[in-house]
Amino acid sequence: MQHPAGSDGSRGVVRRGALPFLLLSIRGEDEAADDEYGAMMRFGGLDTTGMHRIRLTHESLGDIGFADWSGIILGGGPYNVSDAPESKSATQQRVESELFALIERIVDEDYPFLGCCYGVGTLGTVIGAVIDRTYPEPVGGMKITVTDAGREDPLFAEVPDAFDAYGGHKESAATLPADALCLATSPQCPVQAFRVGHNVYATQFHPELDLIGIDTRLDVYKHHGYFAPESAEQLKIEARQWNVRYPHSILRLFVERYIRR
Repeated sequence: MQHPAGSDGSRGVVRRGALPFLLLSIRGEDEAADDEYGAMMRFGGLDTTGMHRIRLTHESLGDIGFADWSGIILGGGPYNVSDAPESKSATQQRVESELFALIERIVDEDYPFLGCCYGVGTLGTVIGAVIDRTYPEPVGGMKITVTDAGREDPLFAEVPDAFDAYGGHKESAATLPADALCLATSPQCPVQAFRVGHNVYATQFHPELDLIGIDTRLDVYKHHGYFAPESAEQLKIEARQWNVRYPHSILRLFVERYIRR
């Protein structure tokens, strides 16, 4: 199922009459969740009428009708699908169950989807990728290299062959199935982005993160095992050495490609 870009070549805030995008959030902490929501809207060129949010840590997913939305974005957070089953809270178990069922439908219908960080684990699990702890990356900047397949992908049209991004994760895709295209890679993590079908994407790096966002997450998640808590201020200093200005275009191009009335 192909979903063309908006016929008006939409840029900036989505105009009245356009279907909104749906952001699914797994961040239980208000400060991090609100910063993520604001960044997704800002870099996507949307406002609150153009992007609706469901905080899955606070409410059930419910019935999602694809005809109601232009596309779906899944944000990142502290959950890992590779967490030991006995360590998962009842909320995490519910969220994963709901997301796996939704993403199976998304893949089946080739529906516009962009999963950021946690999207690699969830989408990867659904399509049969190997998701494990082989290639973790510390919180901060990283150098992303676009693959040949990525060079031909419309969402990567405005990024150079190599660019800086922010990220940080415990799990990743160690291998992809043959029908998934790897779009970007990095020295520490071989799968930084991939696509399934024409319209279903996941990135390991965070296309929505800027300096304000990385500072917020370093503060909020300093006790979640991503880094030594006492190193948070040094990580903020190191984050400023990276020129992160290209990843945000991926969000904007996702919105422009799939916005519909």
